[in-house]
Amino acid sequence: MALDRNRLLDQANLLLLPRERSLPALELTDEQGQRFTTEQLLGRWHLIFFGFTFCPDVCPTTLSDMRRLLRSLPADTRDQLQLVMVTADPARDTPDKLKSYLSYYRAGFKGLTGTMDTLQQLSRSLGLPFVPAGRSEGNYNVSHSGNIAIIGPDGTLRGHIRAPLNLDGLREALPDVIEAE
Repeated sequence: MALDRNRLLDQANLLLLPRERSLPALELTDEQGQRFTTEQLLGRWHLIFFGFTFCPDVCPTTLSDMRRLLRSLPADTRDQLQLVMVTADPARDTPDKLKSYLSYYRAGFKGLTGTMDTLQQLSRSLGLPFVPAGRSEGNYNVSHSGNIAIIGPDGTLRGHIRAPLNLDGLREALPDVIEAE
């Protein structure tokens, strides 16, 4: 089934790339403190965004919206999707902090952290820029994109869900994107 890219963009703020892009082989740490590599993105669809646990607005809104969206999708679509929050603030976002933060949403979201260099490589490859904080202590903010990368089951970048999220449009579009695979 051919997807209507213009309709996806207009109705769901979902931008599919003209061709998929490979991701670099990177090693991170998940919210359980376990090694996580980009190879582990194979086998199912992943929705990845960069954020941080001290974020006052974009991150809690995005996670709440995605929880609502995923719960509203048909079970067969939902089972093929995994939301992953990658920290843009590794100084404060330890695996334990990510695990605790993501557990508030009771939605099975994954969290990833790593070295700043690795996180920057991943953000560039996904087209989700963030500006590292100039400090690692006290109360500070991290500037980051509100967009979400779509990774196909072959581990390639397929496109982006652009902020602001259009939940009604995504509810219709995501099953179409997955079924077109």
